[in-house]
Amino acid sequence: MYPYCLECGLKYEREEGYFLGAMYISYGLGVALIAGFSAIVFATTRLGFYSSVLAGLIIFVPFAPLIAIAARVLWIHLDRAIDPDR
Repeated sequence: MYPYCLECGLKYEREEGYFLGAMYISYGLGVALIAGFSAIVFATTRLGFYSSVLAGLIIFVPFAPLIAIAARVLWIHLDRAIDPDR
């Protein structure tokens, strides 16, 4: 990840541990995505509940890096909306 935006020069990591809040967003997005995948597997196959959740977890793994990036972007947007001058 670049330290600054190439377009506007915004410094991404304003302080040490800045993206800690993005971890909570990433967790929420990950749980929602795993639940969605598990529900689709449960509805379309004859697998049991626990097997469907395990399959949902396995399907989720390739999406984890994308979720982390999306969480950081959402965190920056949220932070800029709350305190734009900082």
